[in-house]
Amino acid sequence: MWRRTLFLSLLITWLTCAGQAAPPNVVVFLADDAGWGDYGHSGNPMAVTPHIDSLARDGVSLDRFYVCPVCAPTRAEFLTGRYHPRGGVRGVSTGQERLDLGEKTLADAFQAAGYATGAFGKWHNGSQWPYHPMARGFDEYFGHSSGHWGEYFDAPLEENGRMIRTKGYIVDVCTDRALAFIDKNREKPFFCYVPFTTPHSPWAAPAELWAKHKDRPLAVTATDPAQEVADETRCVHAMLENQDWNVGRVLAKLEELGLKDNTIVIYFSDNGPNGNRWTGGMRGRKGTTDEGGVRSVCYWRWPAKLPAGHTVKPVSGAIDLLPTILSLAGVPRAGDAPLDGRDLSPLLTRQTVEWPDRTIFSTWAGRISARSQTHRLDHEGNLYDMIADPGQTKPVNAAEPALAAQFADAVAEWRKEMFGDVAPPPPAAKGPAKGKGKAGKKGSGGGGPGNAVDPRPIPVGYREFPITLLPARDGEPRGGVQRSSGAPNCSYFVNWTSTEDRLVWKIRVETAGRYAVSLDYTCPVPDAGATVELSFQGSQLSGRVAPGWDPPLYTNQDTLPRPPAESQMKEFRPLELGHIDLPAGEGELVLRATDIPGGSVMDLRRLTLTLLP
Repeated sequence: MWRRTLFLSLLITWLTCAGQAAPPNVVVFLADDAGWGDYGHSGNPMAVTPHIDSLARDGVSLDRFYVCPVCAPTRAEFLTGRYHPRGGVRGVSTGQERLDLGEKTLADAFQAAGYATGAFGKWHNGSQWPYHPMARGFDEYFGHSSGHWGEYFDAPLEENGRMIRTKGYIVDVCTDRALAFIDKNREKPFFCYVPFTTPHSPWAAPAELWAKHKDRPLAVTATDPAQEVADETRCVHAMLENQDWNVGRVLAKLEELGLKDNTIVIYFSDNGPNGNRWTGGMRGRKGTTDEGGVRSVCYWRWPAKLPAGHTVKPVSGAIDLLPTILSLAGVPRAGDAPLDGRDLSPLLTRQTVEWPDRTIFSTWAGRISARSQTHRLDHEGNLYDMIADPGQTKPVNAAEPALAAQFADAVAEWRKEMFGDVAPPPPAAKGPAKGKGKAGKKGSGGGGPGNAVDPRPIPVGYREFPITLLPARDGEPRGGVQRSSGAPNCSYFVNWTSTEDRLVWKIRVETAGRYAVSLDYTCPVPDAGATVELSFQGSQLSGRVAPGWDPPLYTNQDTLPRPPAESQMKEFRPLELGHIDLPAGEGELVLRATDIPGGSVMDLRRLTLTLLP
């Protein structure tokens, strides 16, 4: 590592002395669930986003920029320059969000070029090594590797593989780490990825910002105003004002360090709005393949090379980010799989080039839509003229049958290329509720489709990354055990009352050896003392669930009532269960109770395996 740093430092010095520009730094901000209409630059008078808007004012805006309908697929397309089905990303939880190991990422390319690389926030493309961000090109990682997170204040977050308790609002905390990374690497080029957690639910904003927004009238409303929840819209703007303040902190740090001119700064969001609110009249929201579900802002600022106040009109998408960033930075790509994205740098720099029309495809939940510069074919085969009818209100199939047929053929061809001869699979739906867990929320039953776990086993036991976190999200409840909510990402296992119940993780042990086992649990004090057994391919470990630990549910997390599908969180206690010898191989890691002296065993959030030296 020190040789690479010394070489890069000498190279930068030589290039500067030779009159050649030093390699640019790159900072990428990614919002979570913010829609195109949530920003001042888009014309929303309710938005308080001056720092984010300044990126468009001082740089380039992509006018028709398209992402995916939901989080993990967009992140995969940004990282690879390829449509997400190619990389195995089929869902947003239970392992379906993992990016195939054969894919090379944007961070891989920057790391190979000698850049310092760091990611700070929501990853959402795989939690365990080698799906972990530190195996995908990032030197360091801080945040939460799963999808949505249930704690925004004083959250438990991961620091390079270990869980720690933080203090403060989650966006502020992650931005603090990004600032420290920039400061530490000020003398060499860096790639800093800041995937924010907001404005994804739960609806949680800093108190002072909620006080500012909570009574504001809605100056603009959703395309279907009857579907809008006014307080949720207000909370989104409070959360985005906080996010904007954090963007401003990073921009100020770049200015302070003299790095502003030679740093490429990019800002975009991962899908349409997570609620019915203003989108400029577009149809659709998060989860849909209509215009409002997949159009995002995308701003680029690089004072040394990009013109200020420039707008790029041709359609573009998340698949274009990797080839464009690498082209601007002069960094070779890692990997050689065919790209779906185009290098937009000629458009960003106002070069006069031929730019043929193209079609960008969107897919989710078995639906596919296609967008050209002028038209969109929706998932039901309706063709819309997006110039004359941006709200998708009047299909033009009858007036333009040849064009409709051309779009339908293109979708059929793309479907076959991405999914073979079968229809695109829907993601695992949320399972039916079978009862109430200890958290007071309805849980999805162990056999419901909401708990369909990805068939790829979870890798365990790499010497270079010996800690493997196995959250409830990635396991399967069997018997009467339930999840604490219908959304698996930040759930925990509840209603564990029988010796017939099982908690199962499908794993592949890469390195045979001795592993330390710990659990993050809660347990009513009268129920303490259950005996549990962990087993894998004939190896077993037993231990007692003690002492009792029954903290109340948090009351400091939510500005607005939490959506029913999301778990109410609480403080989990670590329990060192002991050591187990695991053989190499693939199979089910099973946790069960052999003796239950009280009414329940425990609520379980996470099992951790640590490969010992």
